Amino acid sequence: MTLEQLSPADVAVNPVLAEVVRSGFVESRHRGAVAALAADGTFAFTTGSANTPVFPRSANKPLQAAAMLRAGLPLDGELLALAAASHSGEDFHARGVYDILDLAGLTADDLQCPAALPLDAAAARRLIKESDTPESRVRNNCSGKHAAMLVTCIANEWPTDTYLDPAHPLQRHIRKTVEELAREPVPATGVDGCGAPLFALTLGGLARAFRALVLAEPGTPERMVADAMRKFPAWTSGTTRDENRLMAEVPGLLLKGGAEGVDAFALADGSAAALKIEDGNARAGTPVTVAILARLGVQPPAGLATTAVKGGGSPVGEIRPAWLG
Repeated sequence: MTLEQLSPADVAVNPVLAEVVRSGFVESRHRGAVAALAADGTFAFTTGSANTPVFPRSANKPLQAAAMLRAGLPLDGELLALAAASHSGEDFHARGVYDILDLAGLTADDLQCPAALPLDAAAARRLIKESDTPESRVRNNCSGKHAAMLVTCIANEWPTDTYLDPAHPLQRHIRKTVEELAREPVPATGVDGCGAPLFALTLGGLARAFRALVLAEPGTPERMVADAMRKFPAWTSGTTRDENRLMAEVPGLLLKGGAEGVDAFALADGSAAALKIEDGNARAGTPVTVAILARLGVQPPAGLATTAVKGGGSPVGEIRPAWLG
């Protein structure tokens, strides 16, 4: 069954996972689905349409990076973390993308992701002030992945001009790896915001794939990705991002968010989870992720259990989890 073939009867009504409270009044609600695995790999709990395929968006990036390592991508450390990143376009991210391209004698013109402003607001403001062309492909949050895809193609003597074609050897290899790690077939292929092929999975499959990364033997491609991301979390997101703080402060946590309200994570003991906010609003992601971590027995950093709602520049409410399983 493809995503297009799903009828309303195939999709369960998702529960409210988060509430937006302003001045004591609940003004918005975000529904969604969760699949969480216990350390032994069995389902710890689920809610909503956890078996309905979703597009994981950038939560697929660690799986894509593992596939590229399997195919000979010569990266480790910070640059490997950047290959799995949705980075904020800060200066160190941009330098890292150039470093990856330099490995294969490539330039930014070889990237096929769209030009964009940095996600980091301060970097974006500075570039707008300093340059007549502040948008660039290198500052696109997916440029680390694209640079790594190009280097992988060079390592295998695959064509670089068609590296985003789903039929390209690189993308066929990535799809096969994603299916292996998720232990389920990919039910649909789309086009991600950066132009790369996007492979759908169930939330359970996505959680299993993250679990496979953290439980892989040291030195394997899967474990190398997990270790690089956990050691250099600012390279996978940005210095001011919740993902960075959560991975820096929760021991053994591997976490990656995706557009349209997707988060996926795994802990060193093998427990893992994936969530999808139904309306795609990312603001609910951190509070719900923190609530899931707490349900799995993890004490997350202070201040991330809710997100402040502002009025006149001051806190007047919060975005809070509304479902605790």
